[in-house]
Amino acid sequence: MIYTCTITPSIDYTTYLPDFHKGTLNRSNEVFYYPGGKGINVSRVLKRLGVDNIALGFAGGFTGNYIEQFLMKEGIDTDFIQTDDITRINVKIKAQEETELNGPGPVINAQQQSALMNKIKTLKTGDWFVLAGSLPESIPQSFFMEIASICNEQDVRFVLDTSGPALKELVHTEPFLIKPNEHELGELFDTIIVNKQQASYYAKKLVNQGVQHVIVSMGEEGALLVTKDLVVSAESPKGKVVNTVGSGDSLISGFIASYTKDKDAEKAFRYGVASGSATAFRSDLCEKCDVEELLEQVLLTPMEQDVT
Repeated sequence: MIYTCTITPSIDYTTYLPDFHKGTLNRSNEVFYYPGGKGINVSRVLKRLGVDNIALGFAGGFTGNYIEQFLMKEGIDTDFIQTDDITRINVKIKAQEETELNGPGPVINAQQQSALMNKIKTLKTGDWFVLAGSLPESIPQSFFMEIASICNEQDVRFVLDTSGPALKELVHTEPFLIKPNEHELGELFDTIIVNKQQASYYAKKLVNQGVQHVIVSMGEEGALLVTKDLVVSAESPKGKVVNTVGSGDSLISGFIASYTKDKDAEKAFRYGVASGSATAFRSDLCEKCDVEELLEQVLLTPMEQDVT
């Protein structure tokens, strides 16, 4: 089974209007209410790609109930731990420019942390555990290190998509897959990455440290997959970008959906890039038909390793 975990989920209130003027009344053309959080996005896309999964994490109040009901309607099983805090609402304003207002994440107490850990300890060999999104300061880094350790001990594929200090610590736990963008990859090595040659060089360093698969997302430049045996560049399909939120999460979902069937990293990478692009071309997350229409447009090119 595939388990996703979102520590700080949200309801994303996305509003579209032709112009946004601060300090006055603005009227929206249309609004959408979606459950937010990187792990939740992974769950939603996996289900759309025909892959069952269970969404874990923390949720509370009427907003937490809304998220659970929304996912249930989409056929996604949930096993959230209830919090005392109301799950946050993030406001995304889509006008001539994009503006975001993100609410604060919940305080996760020791009892709630223990409840999540107990769920993770029940995972079995061959399961997947996707830890995605921001990791709040109310939870010590040692907690996430213990999660990674349990996954390793129980032969669970640990997929990590976070940033900052947590990513810097957790890359040493030999995760199955990580997906930094070029800026996050650069932060791991206190450098600035400006092209795929540099990205492949530093991604290979992570592989040499024990990370099994590194996917570096690079926006319009496409993406890069680096493993022990592969360095492959992907050119993304061309299309009108409507919404980049969830594109990276969709890439992870596509990779997992394909890899669980074929155990072929390069094929999974192509499917992941198509999934990420399909989401970028929509106002919501991609559907399976969107992904399959783009597959042939994903151009993969083997790369030589940059030794500079």
